[in-house]
Amino acid sequence: MTAWLVQYPDPEPAAGRVRVAVKDAIDLAGEPTVAGCVAVRRRASAAPADAPCLAGIRAAVARGEATIAGKTVQTELCLSPSGINPELGTPTNPLAPDRIPGGSSSGSAVAVALGQADVGLGTDTGGSVRIPAACCGLVGLKTTWGRIPLAGVWPLAPSLDTIGPIARDVSGVIVGMRLLEPGFTAAAEPDLRVSRLYLDGVDPAVEAAIDTALAGTPVAVESLRIDDWEEWRATFDDIVLGEFWRSHPDLAEDGDVSEWARRGLRRGRDIGDERLIVALAAQIRWRARLSTVLSDRLVVLPTLTAPPPRLTEVSGAPLTTLTAPFNLSGMPALSLPVPAPSLPVPASLQLVGPLGSEERLCATALAVEAALRPGWGDDSGQPPGVAVRASPR
Repeated sequence: MTAWLVQYPDPEPAAGRVRVAVKDAIDLAGEPTVAGCVAVRRRASAAPADAPCLAGIRAAVARGEATIAGKTVQTELCLSPSGINPELGTPTNPLAPDRIPGGSSSGSAVAVALGQADVGLGTDTGGSVRIPAACCGLVGLKTTWGRIPLAGVWPLAPSLDTIGPIARDVSGVIVGMRLLEPGFTAAAEPDLRVSRLYLDGVDPAVEAAIDTALAGTPVAVESLRIDDWEEWRATFDDIVLGEFWRSHPDLAEDGDVSEWARRGLRRGRDIGDERLIVALAAQIRWRARLSTVLSDRLVVLPTLTAPPPRLTEVSGAPLTTLTAPFNLSGMPALSLPVPAPSLPVPASLQLVGPLGSEERLCATALAVEAALRPGWGDDSGQPPGVAVRASPR
C-alpha cells in the first residue's frame, strides 16, 4: 500500500533539493486535511493556507532548495501508534512487510524509507514520529513541546502534540529541523556522558542491542533507574483522551468514524473537567521530576520494548510505553537505528534531553551514528536492503 494520500511529480528534478513529505495532519494549501479519517474527509475542504510550521519549507522551495513531494497517509485521527488504517490505507513497512509500519506518522516514515522523500514531517503526541522511525529503521525527532507552532495542525491532545522530522540519518533530521526552524544547527560538541535508563518489560534482545551499540561509541554510560516510572501512565491517558474529546466532540457519534476511535472519544467524554485539571497538574509534577533526572546529561533507552509486532498481532502491543512519558514531560527525544542482527528490523535507540536540547541531541546522535556505521556492513550507516537517495547535507 502506498505511503501517499497525494503525491506531486517533481517538475524540476535536481540533485540536492530536499524532498519533503507532509503528514496528512498538517494543513497544506490547496489540499484537504482529513487526518486519516473517512468522516473528516467527507466534511473537509481544501486548506486555504499552509500551517505556519511549513513557512521555512516554502521559503526553501522558493530558493530552489526544497520541494514538497505530497501529503502522506496516517492512522485515523492520529490516535493509533500502529500505522494501521483499514479505510484509507496502511503503508507497507519496507524492512518487514509482515510487520507494522508504526504510526500515526506511518506514511511519512515509509516514504522516506522507500527513497520517495528525504524528510518526512510527522506529529508526535505519544510517539508518532519516533515509533514509525523505529519500525522502519529511520531517525526521528520529537521536538520540545511548543518549539514548533501547532496552528493549522490537526489536534489530538494540544497539551502533548508536537511536530518533528523523520529522515534516513541524523544529518537528514538536522536538515528537517532547519526547514521547520530556519537557522537550526546541531551543537558544536556532543554530550559524551549519558545515563542509560533500564526499565522492566523490555525484550532482552533489544536491551542487548542498545548496550552493544553504546559500547562501540565514544559515549560514557552510567546506569539509571527511575522507581516511580509507571506513575506517568494514567496521567497521560487522561490528558490524551480528555483533550481528544474536547477537540472533536462532533465525531463521537459519526458512523464514518471507526468504532475503536469512537470508543476513545467516549472515554474522553467521561473524563470531566476536574479530572482533567488533576491530570494536567500531575503532568507539571512529572515534568519537574524528569527535569531533575535530566538536569546535567542526556538519557538513553530503547524506543520500543520489542521489535514491531506483526500486522496480525498488534492488539495490546505496548508501543508507547517508552515514548509517551517524554510527551508528558514535553522533552525532546531522538530515535535512531542500531544494528540488531537477530531481530527482524534494527533496534532503535532513544536519546532524550532536557527541554530545548534538540541541538545537543542531534550532535550526540551524529557521534553515535558515525561510530555505528561499520556495523551495518557498508558505509551508509543504515540498514541494508532499502533503496534510499542520500539525504542532503
